[in-house]
Amino acid sequence: MPATVTPLFDASQAATRQVPWLRPELARLMDLYGRMVAAGEWRDYQISMERNEARFAAFRRAADRPEVTVVKRPSLLRKQGQYALIGEHGQILKRGNDLQALLVPVERRLVKLVQA
Repeated sequence: MPATVTPLFDASQAATRQVPWLRPELARLMDLYGRMVAAGEWRDYQISMERNEARFAAFRRAADRPEVTVVKRPSLLRKQGQYALIGEHGQILKRGNDLQALLVPVERRLVKLVQA
């Protein structure tokens, strides 16, 4: 009796798959979020995973626009870097392939808040 191979996903559906946040990336983002909540800076967050990109946005208040947004675009891995840090007004603050280095400007602000 020949073995039957069952694919985990259909190759025709590969184009509709989402860009995921990996567990270490989410752990890093949620660690920063928790520290910013403890400092009283952030109160809400949003995670979205779409076909071309994944986003993590942090809000001062739920009704506001996001204070910072981290965008993951794997298609830019070999070009500008797959991660981008976007400010409140839509400006790109930093790009790169290292998520920890990308979050340094936000963490630097956290250190200033603790010292004040």
